[in-house]
Amino acid sequence: MSESLLSVRNLQKYYGSFHVLKGLNLEVLVGEVICVVGPSGSGKSSFIRSINQLEAFQGGEMRFHGNLIDPKKDVDKLRQEIGMVFQSFNLFPHLTVLENLILAPTRVKGLSRARAETKALELLARVNITEQKDKYPSKLSGGQQQRVAIARALAMEPKIMLFDEPTSALDPEMISEVLNVMKDLARSGMTMIVVTHEMGFAREVADRVIFMDAGLIVEEATPDEFFRDPKHPRSKLFLSQILQR
Repeated sequence: MSESLLSVRNLQKYYGSFHVLKGLNLEVLVGEVICVVGPSGSGKSSFIRSINQLEAFQGGEMRFHGNLIDPKKDVDKLRQEIGMVFQSFNLFPHLTVLENLILAPTRVKGLSRARAETKALELLARVNITEQKDKYPSKLSGGQQQRVAIARALAMEPKIMLFDEPTSALDPEMISEVLNVMKDLARSGMTMIVVTHEMGFAREVADRVIFMDAGLIVEEATPDEFFRDPKHPRSKLFLSQILQR
């Protein structure tokens, strides 16, 4: 059995008096791909942002490689181990594609510019966008920008990649080019948590599907079990609605 990479226990989060995450538990194994699905407002994005400490949580604990994470001390180190790709691309508009990729490795990890550029070009080739290396983000399509964002996250050599609905801001014809990069990443053995509405991707790539509703994980199953025979009434209703579209 693979070792545990990330462990979340009784995670609680509030926005004021609104209880958005109600005691979530999750164990993520090395090399595992988990897809988190559910209706809008169910807490999916808050959950994944809390893992990366972009959102403060008010109760529970998180362990990474078995080590308890102290949000007051360990955030910067943790973010070097966790890559994050957002709905919006969040690229630096004043930097070229190549400069976007080498900024963090040189500033944070202390890589030489030459080594960082070599690594960046390898990653741009991996996401099939090498020819755009000297362009600025505004000159790229949405799909190209998101592939750059994935490469930029990989440049820090993370142990786990978090994706927060990475295709939701894309035109339909650009979605497949981003999903293909993510499928390749999953096949390479990268540990991934993906918040997504792309049910075909979840069915094909996930080791586990987690269904969230109203701040709770209400069902957890293999893709075959979840899509063929969901157990929870809320899961059944969600699938009946989303798969009819």
